[in-house]
Amino acid sequence: MTSSSFLNQDGDYHTLHAFKKAECIYDITYYFAHRYLDRGDRTVDQMVQAARSGKQNLAEGYIDGVTSKEMAIKLTNVNRASLHELLLDYEDYLRVRGLEQWPFDDARCRQTRAFCKRHLDSKVYREAIRVRSDETIANIAITLIHQEDVLLRGLIEWMKAQFLKNGGIREEMYRARMQARKGNG
Repeated sequence: MTSSSFLNQDGDYHTLHAFKKAECIYDITYYFAHRYLDRGDRTVDQMVQAARSGKQNLAEGYIDGVTSKEMAIKLTNVNRASLHELLLDYEDYLRVRGLEQWPFDDARCRQTRAFCKRHLDSKVYREAIRVRSDETIANIAITLIHQEDVLLRGLIEWMKAQFLKNGGIREEMYRARMQARKGNG
């Protein structure tokens, strides 16, 4: 570790699969809420905010993680909580309107999972949803949210392992200072 590398600020959260998938969820939700919910319905703002929070907290946690591993883990978990809130909104939408939430082993669900696993570009979804029904869009969003949750749980486990291996900012600063002293001594 060099003295300049203990605060690695070279990372770009835009490259994270979890961030790209969160962006897809946000774009779909923005379209869905404004297209299928009534203008005065508070759920519009709540769904968009939950999707936005999922994306923004990931970015903020990634940046804050440079100096606070604890904050990065907390914000990533807040991201999960926001997405679970959004998941409930989509499930509620389908249920109260008598629409179907596709069972896990349903052919449409399997096809959607495979598609969502392959595609991380939000433009693909923005184009595809324009010709889909509200039921289909809600099921696509539900699929993406479940996939995002798996990614976020893995990211939290990775951050925990990194903390156990490397410690926090104080330990990193101490190691860098000791290494710098050895080099000057």
